[in-house]
Amino acid sequence: MSRIIVTASTRMELSELLVATSASALPGGGHLPLHRADLRGAEIIFALTGLGKVNAASAATLLCERYAPDLMVNTGCGGAFAGSGLTVGDLAVADSECLADEGVQTPTGWRGLDLIGIPVYEGRGERLFNRIPLDLEVARRALDCAMTGGFKAVMGPFLTVSTCSGTARQGEELLRRFPGVCENMEGAAVAQVALMYGIPCLEVRGISNMVEDRDLSRWELKRALGEVQRFLAGHLEQLADKTPGTP
Repeated sequence: MSRIIVTASTRMELSELLVATSASALPGGGHLPLHRADLRGAEIIFALTGLGKVNAASAATLLCERYAPDLMVNTGCGGAFAGSGLTVGDLAVADSECLADEGVQTPTGWRGLDLIGIPVYEGRGERLFNRIPLDLEVARRALDCAMTGGFKAVMGPFLTVSTCSGTARQGEELLRRFPGVCENMEGAAVAQVALMYGIPCLEVRGISNMVEDRDLSRWELKRALGEVQRFLAGHLEQLADKTPGTP
């Protein structure tokens, strides 16, 4: 039986998926709330990680060690950058992730981790600093599935931050550092851990807001999470059929 793990930071980001897949509570996760569902002969494990990179990385490590999944899926909401082609309610699919605010503030401006010269990952002939690659075949398949299903979706680089951009100016600063379509707080951590364990990783987020001067009246969190979970409920069935190990 193949196994797919789906992670999100908050209960809202998984609630509709748990209902759609008839998932039931899975004991043994310790501090990590887990649910399990059977889907087309595959086992789907849903994990509520908590907010931020530390929570996401510790959860992903536990899940990789304990369950050895065939695929990791990270989901939730995100903010879209100006010029990305995304609007509120759209889906964003990551083709790479980036630790976008980890680096060095120098007298001449911000510099990435390559200035320090110590990679966050070194293996398989790669030395990675800020940018974490994701499985492009898995990402393209998700994008195709979304567009075929009538969802508006864009694929591109994601930027993971510890401090969300509450101003347009900060969003512009991040884009000067790295290209990106979507900002979030956990994705690069999950992607990095999955890479370390040699597990393909997919990240799909619903756009709840634009990266601009913070104005909660313009956010549509419920709509964004509804769209991405509706997409994933269908796409997980396709993933279950295609993931190695499924009968």
